[in-house]
Amino acid sequence: MTGSQITTHVLDAAQGRPAAGIAVELLRHDGGDGWTSLAHATTDDDGRVNALGPERVAPGEYRLRFDTGAYFAARGTAGFYPEVLITFVVDEEGRHHHVPILLSPFAYSTYRGS
Repeated sequence: MTGSQITTHVLDAAQGRPAAGIAVELLRHDGGDGWTSLAHATTDDDGRVNALGPERVAPGEYRLRFDTGAYFAARGTAGFYPEVLITFVVDEEGRHHHVPILLSPFAYSTYRGS
């Protein structure tokens, strides 16, 4: 079992390996126009964050912010997206939400993982 209900995994498609060292922030929609930061983490050597935020999160709208600009800059690579924002809905408390991304300097994709 992981340390939190929300996890992620980043793969660098251009390099063909996990994207280690990406700063990730978990935010929750505050019901108005803003977002509240809940947690910060950094992808490990396997490109994973298994402990992001509380063990359980309430239903609501959440966002993961990936600092891709710093990741590519540290590697001397020009990139098009300085950050990747993935917004998703937690509709059931206690259910695990794995939100991975496949990343390259000029594209990214995501899906609901397991």
